[in-house]
Amino acid sequence: MKIALTIAGSDPSGGAGIQADLKTFHAHGVYGVSAITAVTVQNTQRVYDSQEISAQIVHDQIVRLFEDMDIDAVKIGMIPGIPLIEAIADALGKVTLPPVVLDPVMRSTSGYDLLKPDGKDALVRNLFPMADVVTPNVYEAGSLTGKMIATPDDMKTAARDIIAMGAGNVVIKGGDLESDHATDLLYDGSQFRTLNSPKIVTSNTHGTGCTFSSAIAAHMARGKDFFDATAAAKTYVTGAIKHALAIGRGHGPTHHFFDLYAKGGLES
Repeated sequence: MKIALTIAGSDPSGGAGIQADLKTFHAHGVYGVSAITAVTVQNTQRVYDSQEISAQIVHDQIVRLFEDMDIDAVKIGMIPGIPLIEAIADALGKVTLPPVVLDPVMRSTSGYDLLKPDGKDALVRNLFPMADVVTPNVYEAGSLTGKMIATPDDMKTAARDIIAMGAGNVVIKGGDLESDHATDLLYDGSQFRTLNSPKIVTSNTHGTGCTFSSAIAAHMARGKDFFDATAAAKTYVTGAIKHALAIGRGHGPTHHFFDLYAKGGLES
C-alpha cells in the first residue's frame, strides 16, 4: 500500500487539518501518517485559539517516520511560524523526497491567522523549492504575490509569480471569485490548464482546501502526474462538497467517504 505523510495542524471538529488529510488519504486507498504542527481550538463556527507543537518534536516526527517507512507523498498544511517552517525544511532536507504538495494555509474562513504575519517569506524561502505543487486560493495567492486577484488573467499572473518563487507547479483555486463556476488554474511553468465545476450551493464547505491538496498528494503517491492528479482531486472534492455533512452549527464538513458510502449502501 502507498503511504502519504501529512504535516499540518489538528482540527478537533474533524473537518479540516490532519483529520481531513488522513480521511482523504484513506478514501483513495493510501495509508496516512502524520506529523502534527499545532493543536487548534475550533469547531464548525470558528477558530478560537491554537498552540504550536515544539519545532524539535515536529522535526523528529518527520525524520522518524521516514526512517521507518517508504513514504510516497507529502502534504504540508498549517505551519504557524518561522521556527516550525525551518524545522520542517531541515527534516525534509535530510530525506529522499517523494512528491510534496504544499497548501499555504494563512487564515481560517472566520479570519483567524493560522500563519503568523512574519512567516510568509520564510515559507516561500524554505519550502517552495521543495514543493512539487503549491495550492493557494485566490486570497493566499494574492498575499504571496502582493497583487489583487479578481480575474482569470490575474490568476495567470499570480501563477507565474509563484513558479518564479521556486514552486514546481501551482494550482490557484478560484472558488472564491465571483462566478457561478469554481474554476481552478493549473500551471507547470510552461502551460496553463483550467478545471471547472459548477458551484454547489451549500454552507458546508469546512476543510475543502485541505481535502483538495491531500487528494492531489494521494493521487501523486499512486503515480499520477501533476495535471492528472489535480484533475482527479478536483472531481473528488466536488463530490465531497456535493454530499457535505450538516454537522455542527456553522460550516459543516465535506463528506470524505461519500463514494464508499454509496457503494456500501450506507446513508450519510
